[in-house]
Order: sequence, then C-alpha cells, then structure tokens
Amino acid sequence: MGTGLLQTIAENLRFLAVCAVVIAAIIGASWGLEATVLKKNIAQVSKTRYITICGMLGAIAMILHILDFPLIAIAPSFYKLDFSEIPVMIGAFCLGPVGGVVIELVKILLKLVIKGTSTAFVGDLANFVVGCSFVVPAAVVYHLKKTRMMAVIGLVTGTVVLVVFGTMFNAVYLLPAFASLYGMPLDSIIAMGSAVNASVTNVTTFVIFCVAPLNLIKGICISVPTLILYKRISVVLRTTVQEPYAAGKPHQTQN
Repeated sequence: MGTGLLQTIAENLRFLAVCAVVIAAIIGASWGLEATVLKKNIAQVSKTRYITICGMLGAIAMILHILDFPLIAIAPSFYKLDFSEIPVMIGAFCLGPVGGVVIELVKILLKLVIKGTSTAFVGDLANFVVGCSFVVPAAVVYHLKKTRMMAVIGLVTGTVVLVVFGTMFNAVYLLPAFASLYGMPLDSIIAMGSAVNASVTNVTTFVIFCVAPLNLIKGICISVPTLILYKRISVVLRTTVQEPYAAGKPHQTQN
C-alpha cells in the first residue's frame, strides 16, 4: 500500500473523527440548553412520536436538499442554495433545538444513502454544521417565549449567526479541508471566486464576497416561509405534539 494512499486514508479518518466530534458537540450543547434554559418551555412528546416527526420532516428536508441549485452570480457553482432548512426549522420550533439538530442529521444521512457525496463529505458536513448554526439559535430564542415576535427575533438571530459563523467556518476549516480531501489546490478555488467577483483575491475576500452573501440569502429564504407556514403546519403537528403551556396554564401531555 503506497504512502500516498495511506496519507489519504489517514486524512479521511481524521475528517470523519472531526465530523463525529462536531455532531456530538452540537447535540450536547442543544441538549444542555433544553435541560436548563428551556426546561419548562419544550413540548413533551412520546419517543415514538418524536421519532416519527423527526423522520417525516427529515425526509422532506432531504428531498428539498437534493433539489439544490447554484447562484452563479454570487458564488462558484459548488456552493448551492436549497430550502431544506424550512422543515428543519419548523421541527425545531415544534420540538426544540435538539429536535432541529436530529432532523438536520436525518436529512444529511438520507441524502448520503440516496445520492452519496460529490465533495468528499466536506459539503455534507458544511451543510449540517452551518444549518445547525442557523436552526439552533433561532429555536432557542423562540422557545424562550413562544410568540410571533420571538419567532421573528429568533429567525433574525439565526440568520446573523449563520452569516457570521458560516463565513468564519468556511475560511478557517471548510475551504482548506475541501482543498485537501478533494484534491483541489486552494488557489484554484480562489480563482473560481475571482471569476465570479473580481474583488476575490484570497480566502478572506472569498468568504466575504461569496459565502457571506449566499448565507444571508439563505437565511432570508428560510425565515420568510417558516413564518408563513409554521402556524399552519403546527395545527397538524399539534395532533402529535402537545404544547407545554396554553394561556399560562400547563396542560397534560398527550400520548
């Protein structure tokens, strides 16, 4: 077995280890918030129904994820926009931030089973982590006090975190990882950004002029439909999930 192949295997194993750590950290942080800050505000639901909702919304999210498309006027074609975070966000508003993370993970796993990966798993990790950076803060804010205004504030907060975190995560980790695992020189990626926007000359300007605007557009495109659809869909989900409080009074968990 050649040295190059061994190095490639080692790099992929390291990347998978990073994926596992990142996923565990996001789930752990979300669970911690639910167990402390949001303890009284998370809907109580049986495990069977919880799994059913996560699976159903995860499957819908996967379909929307596959129907992605590039915005070639803003970023290179390997950056794509999709609307898969709409069902994820609705699930997070319904079940809490952990539910949102689980739905996001189901989406990615189903996509990998059905379509595989074309980016050496870097794009899949990016979609999961960046998606969670949007969904988790929005869900946390909304569950502090479940009103329409808090939903708006939560979605705005999630969009800001998405733009800031997504930009930094691409610059610090994802672009170098993509270049390494996919065998594409980082200079070539920068050149692809320069072809879209002449202001792109390095990694920093790449993420500022390509990644940040794309994430901002995504945040808006997810937030508006979520505000329009959540209450309508929650009428259906309410037959499965019972809100913990209504008119200031606790009511019984419906199984």
